[in-house]
Amino acid sequence: MAETLQFDLVSPERRLASVEASEVQIPGADGDLTAMAGHAPTITTLRPGVLRIVRSGGTDEFVVLGGFAEITATSVSVLAESALPRGEMTQEVFNGLMADAHAEMSKAKDVFKNEPGPVDDAAKLIADMVAIGTHIGLDPKQSNFG
Repeated sequence: MAETLQFDLVSPERRLASVEASEVQIPGADGDLTAMAGHAPTITTLRPGVLRIVRSGGTDEFVVLGGFAEITATSVSVLAESALPRGEMTQEVFNGLMADAHAEMSKAKDVFKNEPGPVDDAAKLIADMVAIGTHIGLDPKQSNFG
């Protein structure tokens, strides 16, 4: 049997997973990465994306919207700012998240007057959200986001 590692995913609302996994695919802020047993110790921030857990019973997917992942040789712990099982990410939920992202963009533009940094971060959030929606088959253009 292949080597496994302990995977735990928690968000402020709930514990979403605690399973033995053969690999965990993580949407890292500096690029996607795959953690497997024996991985070098790493801490990374997460960007919005789809986190995949490959385990003996199949593959589980979660949509994460930021947070941190701590990887060791025997475990992966993800503390997500917000996370949902892929099956709970409906078009309605996605539309709400997109509306929130656009509100953050407007706020950043008002407060920071188009200074680089916060406005760019808000724009990146919107781009990442559009990518998530497209990847999982939701329509980022369904609602009127201005």
